[in-house]
Amino acid sequence: MPTLTIRTALIGLALSFLMGTAASARSHDIELKLRIAAPPPGPRVVALTFDACSGAIDQRILKELVDNRIPATLFVTHRWLKRNAAAMAVVMAHPELFEVENHGDQHVPAITDIPSLYGVKTAGSLEAVQREVDGGALAVRQATGKPPRWFRGATAVYSRDALDQIRAAGYSIAGFSLNADMGASLPAATVARRIAAAKSGDVIIAHINQPGHPAGLGVVEGIQRLVASGTVFVKLDDVQTQASN
Repeated sequence: MPTLTIRTALIGLALSFLMGTAASARSHDIELKLRIAAPPPGPRVVALTFDACSGAIDQRILKELVDNRIPATLFVTHRWLKRNAAAMAVVMAHPELFEVENHGDQHVPAITDIPSLYGVKTAGSLEAVQREVDGGALAVRQATGKPPRWFRGATAVYSRDALDQIRAAGYSIAGFSLNADMGASLPAATVARRIAAAKSGDVIIAHINQPGHPAGLGVVEGIQRLVASGTVFVKLDDVQTQASN
């Protein structure tokens, strides 16, 4: 076998091994599902939750929520809060609509067993997970005057040890049952269709920090379709929820 072919084969084997190792590690990590427990019969009941990881504010979504008096739970990072004081002023002016919760300090996944996930560097240790959680909590408390009760980590995936540690600190973990925009990466029509198809009891995740992405238009349209169908919107603290792996 020519030397180049042997080298190529060895590289392929090495990559396969590394990919298999990463996949094996990920298989032990957890993406929690969260639903509203026993939604009442009648109109559809859903919880809108929005992540603000970094970047700016999608005014299209924020305006839709405020103008139509639609409650939502916002998960914000410290890094987002530092850059979006004006948006937070709007949020704080409507405490009846918005619940602000902890999305971490620097948007670092609460994972200790693999070095990265979806291209994002993970915490790598329980000490780093604790810094991420505590830094986000302090920022939320300084911005709102209230300690957060919920935590949603970057990527919404957790290693088991990190999950246990965060829960031991008293947090409820915010999973979801319907991923509306896949990190604001989907086309507007797809996002609108996903949201409009929500079932009663769904906890919907979308992003409110990507004003330059088409996904935001889909979020707005999807919400409008839910409103037109008589859907009832709730914040996470307003209802009993049920989590599962």
